[in-house]
Amino acid sequence: MVNEISQDWTFVVGHLNYWLFIVLMMTGLYIVVAKGNLVKKVVGLNIFQTAVFMLYISVGKVKDGTAPIFPVDMNIDPNVLYSNPLPHVLILTAIVVGVATTALGLALAIRIREEYGTIEEDSIQKIDRETALRDANLHSEIVGEQG
Repeated sequence: MVNEISQDWTFVVGHLNYWLFIVLMMTGLYIVVAKGNLVKKVVGLNIFQTAVFMLYISVGKVKDGTAPIFPVDMNIDPNVLYSNPLPHVLILTAIVVGVATTALGLALAIRIREEYGTIEEDSIQKIDRETALRDANLHSEIVGEQG
């Protein structure tokens, strides 16, 4: 029994990066779904995105692996274990895309704030419903006068 608990604990500690990935991803997802503030939603997306970055970087790490830099003379020792560079390269690209997405999201939040006077999702929907109702009433009055 004690040995089984020790093995379970070793498994949890041995995969700590994956547990952190899960916690970060669920935190980001909760913020995006539960919060009505548009800036908080952008922050939640960034947290979620960071969790995905962490997962890919963890997958790219090889235990006892070295950096994938070949010697200048190209005499490669077949016993040397190299880490996979592809996940790291993909993450560099994803970071650039993430910064651009964050900038766009915040710029949209600024424009929405200028237009509606708020960045709260509920308030924006309420204003949109009131505007649509006012436009529908105005349209029905115009059509009624012409008919």
